Amino acid sequence: MKREIGWDAISCDPQSVVTVGTFDGVHRGHQAIIEYLQDRAEAQNGPSTLVSFDPHPRAVVHDEEVPLLTTVAERADLLERLGLDRFVVVPFSDDFAQLSPTAYVEEVLVDRIGVQEITVGYDHRFGKDRAGDVEALREFGGEYGFSVDVIPPQEVDHDVVSSRTIRSLLVEEGRVEQATDRLGRPYRLQGVVSRGQGRGRKLGYPTANLALGDARTLVPKQGVYATAVTLPNGDRRGGMMNIGSRPTFDEMDVTVEVHLLDYEGDLYGASLSVEFLQRLRAEQKFESAEALAAQLSEDEERCRTVIRTQA
Repeated sequence: MKREIGWDAISCDPQSVVTVGTFDGVHRGHQAIIEYLQDRAEAQNGPSTLVSFDPHPRAVVHDEEVPLLTTVAERADLLERLGLDRFVVVPFSDDFAQLSPTAYVEEVLVDRIGVQEITVGYDHRFGKDRAGDVEALREFGGEYGFSVDVIPPQEVDHDVVSSRTIRSLLVEEGRVEQATDRLGRPYRLQGVVSRGQGRGRKLGYPTANLALGDARTLVPKQGVYATAVTLPNGDRRGGMMNIGSRPTFDEMDVTVEVHLLDYEGDLYGASLSVEFLQRLRAEQKFESAEALAAQLSEDEERCRTVIRTQA
């Protein structure tokens, strides 16, 4: 797959069969669109091309904090596994947001990226103030020589799948299993192990503190989770993750830390990938370190049960 990330990397291929959207999460709805795109690209004998944006358009246009389900690199890896031919990432800026629908189609889609056919959702909008719609795109297609396909919203169990819904499930409720259904895979965090205060080791549960590579990455609701952890060598281990501020010790900063089951070794500086399987409980304050250790023992047993059935 060609990865064309940033203006300088983007080349023009007029035979491209294109779809446009942020595609954060590459969830099951996205996957259905990509499968359709690939069928159209094969029929038209052109490269299947997904045009995405970074940063998220809402972060620029509305100055809104949008936690990301996938970084650009993670998005690219997922799309490559799906067999996409070409991944184009347009830097979304204030200047870009001011492009009129005409300028966007002519200068970006036609002249910069290249397009013979474009696949969009029924509610697709583009250009300054989202002034362009599907009918306008069809008119532009007639003028510039590309065709337009419109596909309906994609559903899972009769629910429309959206990145916004998945973010809500993870951040507001910690419902990682429902997020898994919509993503088509467990939600995952990737980070490098950094040094913590060693409290977990003193309790008999040493943890790897994860420093996330992108501060915009979505972190699920605080609590304790059963997880599956992939080590740098590809080995997978069961894990028990805590997201929170460790209130038993009157700390304030939120940390993301995972205890690897049945593992001994130094992981400092290692890159770990952690998949969320099930939320076990909310974070809570205990009367003593001993009471916390007793609860962690119960959490471990539940965690092992979940891992046996899901990992």
